[in-house]
Amino acid sequence: MNNLFILLSNYLEIKPVLGLSDLLFGSTMAEAEKVFGKAEESEFLEDIEEFQSTVWHYFARGFSLFFDENKNQLFCCVEIDNPGVLLWGNKIFDMNEKQIIELFKSKGINVFETEVHEWGEKRLSFDDTNIDFYFEKNKLSSINYGMSEMDLPLIFPN
Repeated sequence: MNNLFILLSNYLEIKPVLGLSDLLFGSTMAEAEKVFGKAEESEFLEDIEEFQSTVWHYFARGFSLFFDENKNQLFCCVEIDNPGVLLWGNKIFDMNEKQIIELFKSKGINVFETEVHEWGEKRLSFDDTNIDFYFEKNKLSSINYGMSEMDLPLIFPN
């Protein structure tokens, strides 16, 4: 039973435009802590295209959570490099670029773009699901995805 708990506690599932495992985009920091526990490290990022966020790093589990400072510190983005993470039931880090494109096409998501950055990393993006895959030497190295601005809940002042 103990091994089952460890397996389930390390289980991560990418849910495009929705969240990571049981944590949905738009959740509070307190809700994130309930799902994943305390982060190993926290940092504040600012001046990235007028975007300010608090980032919680879970290095041992291979992901970081971003909380938008301009939207009451709500969970808005994930960066993940955990090789065991699942996307639609598939171990995505075991797949190459062509297989990832075919997986998205099987879900009716046919529009994508690619770009090779000057430092050599290749980005594969599916804007409909707000997800980017980064490849180094043709191997998937990280995934970054989040919610669109329209997905954030409206908060009206009193």
